[in-house]
Amino acid sequence: MEKTLAIIKPDAVKKRVVGKILTRIEEEGFEVSEMEMKKMTKDEAKGFYIVHKGKPFYESLTDFMSSGKVVILALERENAIRHWRLTMGATDPAVATEGTLRRQYGFSVERNAVHGSDAQETAEWEINYFFKK
Repeated sequence: MEKTLAIIKPDAVKKRVVGKILTRIEEEGFEVSEMEMKKMTKDEAKGFYIVHKGKPFYESLTDFMSSGKVVILALERENAIRHWRLTMGATDPAVATEGTLRRQYGFSVERNAVHGSDAQETAEWEINYFFKK
C-alpha cells in the first residue's frame, strides 16, 4: 500500500463539494487513514509550499490556501500517488480530462479544488507536515 496526501482546497470547501470529493475518493478505492478540516495560517501555507518560494505565484497561492477551510487527507491504496493524480486531473481545470476532479470542480490553475503529492518522497514529507507522528 502506498500513501499520498490530498487537500480539498478552500474553493471546493466554499462550493460545498467536500462530500462529493470524499465519495469519489472512496469510489476510487482509496482508504482514508487520516483526515482533518482546518484553516491553515499563512505561515503554515508558506511552510507547506516552501518549494515554490521565489516563484511569481507563491504569495497568491499561500494567500489562497490560508483564505478558508481545507480538508487534509492521507490516502492509501496501491499506486496511490499515480492514481490520485489521474483522479485529480491536470493542474489547469480548462485542460483537465473530462470526469477529473479539477475539471468538475476547479476554477483556475490556483483555485483547482484539490492538491496531491507528486512523488513518494513528497508524499512522505507532506503527510508528516500535517500528521506528525
